[in-house]
Amino acid sequence: MKDYIITVNSTVDLPKEWLTERGVPVVPLSYTIDGETYQDMNGLSAKEFFKKLRAGKMAVTSQVNPDDAKEALRPFLEEGKDILHLGFSSALSGTLNSMRIAAEELKEEYPNQNIIVIDTLCACMGEGLLLYYALKRKAEGCSMEETAKWVEENKLHVCHNVTIDDLNHLQRGGRISKTVAVLGGMVKIKPMIHIDDKGALQVIGKERGRKKSLNNIVDKAVVQSKGWENDIIMITHGDCREDAEYVAKLVREKMGIDNILINNIGTVIGSHTGPGVAAVFCMGEKR
Repeated sequence: MKDYIITVNSTVDLPKEWLTERGVPVVPLSYTIDGETYQDMNGLSAKEFFKKLRAGKMAVTSQVNPDDAKEALRPFLEEGKDILHLGFSSALSGTLNSMRIAAEELKEEYPNQNIIVIDTLCACMGEGLLLYYALKRKAEGCSMEETAKWVEENKLHVCHNVTIDDLNHLQRGGRISKTVAVLGGMVKIKPMIHIDDKGALQVIGKERGRKKSLNNIVDKAVVQSKGWENDIIMITHGDCREDAEYVAKLVREKMGIDNILINNIGTVIGSHTGPGVAAVFCMGEKR
């Protein structure tokens, strides 16, 4: 079987150490805040970044361009490896299109190599969860084509359950309408959002109060995951570790799963959600 490598965009929002240990190369998006531009995962720390957002600074994100994508992927083709790229949802960024353009151009330069680019229709640790299972299949000896087939067949089973403190960040980034943001900004109303089957963000409800909203995202995961074997549950947060730990406690109690990975949301995704976001990701029957 020909050797291959699995690559991702920085929007997987997994710890850098976790990715390095597993030999997963990252093609980063970037963001600009307070007049400075940084690469996702290699710029400001979560504390520094969210401190700026809380002070009223606005972050603007930039997609990967085809040239940068080519340069990121080329070294692995030079090593004789094929590439399976799990990309950030096309409904949220043009990065996926850039990765596809890069792949087509690189195939002309390396006709004996194969590159598969998958639109995961996922974001944040939803992408991370797909990567986790793709790596498991690779370790079990699955070919790149077999692993890609599994990802395509299961990507819509990755459930994203999210609650945020403030919809205005999503509205400023063009991810939701101003009307939705205003309605969701009522006092003590905590919006509930998810990623739909088209890979887009949708506001699906609201809860009064923070604790109720945190309970809600776990309760949704409990229902979604029935009948599915979840090896791991992933939880992300926007500089609110205590809330993430509370969510993890609920996951252990209600889902009986101890293997939980908690990480700060990345700076690119965090630019749109703002501080205070909390989310739980699992495999389930329906998003």
